[in-house]
Amino acid sequence: MRLLGLDIGERRIGVAWANSDVKLASPGEVLINDETVFERISELVVNQKVRAIVVGLPRNSKGEETKQSAYVQDFVAKLKSSVPVHFQDESLTSVLAEEQLKSSKKTYSKGDIDVAAAVLILNDYLERNF
Repeated sequence: MRLLGLDIGERRIGVAWANSDVKLASPGEVLINDETVFERISELVVNQKVRAIVVGLPRNSKGEETKQSAYVQDFVAKLKSSVPVHFQDESLTSVLAEEQLKSSKKTYSKGDIDVAAAVLILNDYLERNF
């Protein structure tokens, strides 16, 4: 089963891909969160034959939902996906993603952090569900 992982932010959305048989996510692209983003996500779902979308759901250090959690849930409600959408706790994924990128000692952008976070979110989902 082909899965699409999303790390949704107000400016950018990190994308990751996985096949549930392999159980390992790989980096995709970064999407600009503008008026065309829903159409672009729908195109990815169709073109890549995605069977489910996994979206990172932010929580605070106590595990409670935040203002950003509400933003992500509202975004997903507007997505109107043709495939199931699953939420995955994304606590600290952006921090971990940036640490991993720093350790590579290569130049990276904020978009690279978003994509790496999407990979972590999708890998967490795969570990818990497959």
